[in-house]
Amino acid sequence: MNAIPEPRRVALFITCIIDNFYPDVGDASVELIERAGAAVDFPPDQMCCGQPGYNGGFQADARAVAERWLDAFRDAECVVTPSGSCAAMVRHEYPVLFKGTPREAEALRLAKRTFELSEFLVDVMGMTDPGTRLPRPMRAAIHDSCHGLRELGVSSQPRTLLAKVGNLSLAELPGHDQCCGFGGLFAIKMSAISGAMLSEKIGAIDGLTGVDLIIAGDASCLMHMNGGLSRRGSKRRVVHLAEALTGRIAAQP
Repeated sequence: MNAIPEPRRVALFITCIIDNFYPDVGDASVELIERAGAAVDFPPDQMCCGQPGYNGGFQADARAVAERWLDAFRDAECVVTPSGSCAAMVRHEYPVLFKGTPREAEALRLAKRTFELSEFLVDVMGMTDPGTRLPRPMRAAIHDSCHGLRELGVSSQPRTLLAKVGNLSLAELPGHDQCCGFGGLFAIKMSAISGAMLSEKIGAIDGLTGVDLIIAGDASCLMHMNGGLSRRGSKRRVVHLAEALTGRIAAQP
């Protein structure tokens, strides 16, 4: 992980799925960043990072979208996003996407200054306690989202923060580091395999005892696993890390 000096202001990159389906995660992210001591800007012209097109092999189209992302975050001291997937796209794929182009230096600068939410809070701002206490005892297990874990090395950071949330205890989810089956375009192009992987993940969740909810760091995983749980008639749900760290899970049904 590439450390930078503690920034006074950060630009929040909210991502497509959170913007459209999980706006509370954006609010919770702002709250956490401010608790850590940084002010939050929200560039109004921000848009998709270009990952769907890039993963689909449409590099020229993805670069055109990514250029608009660069325009929106051009002046950012630091970019924070509640998505390991989108953070990994900017950090690891923008240098590839813009290599040899007039905007290569700009892409490299922002790649080094873009962070997933929990790694920003812990590794950059030094937060170890989010200052949250749930109104009643709850028990949760963590699902490690693929891009955050494998491309950014995000694993200990969520656990460090969750361990300090009052009235929250953590259980171990078998296969916590195994993909839920979403994988972006993978779930569309290889739906049968995606569904089988989801069934395995839901089976592991169903096998837990005394666990109220699952916590994950990517909204795409939330959508995929919550869909699987709902179709099985399960009362368990998957919530975003930011919601858990701000206590917003207590208000959910």
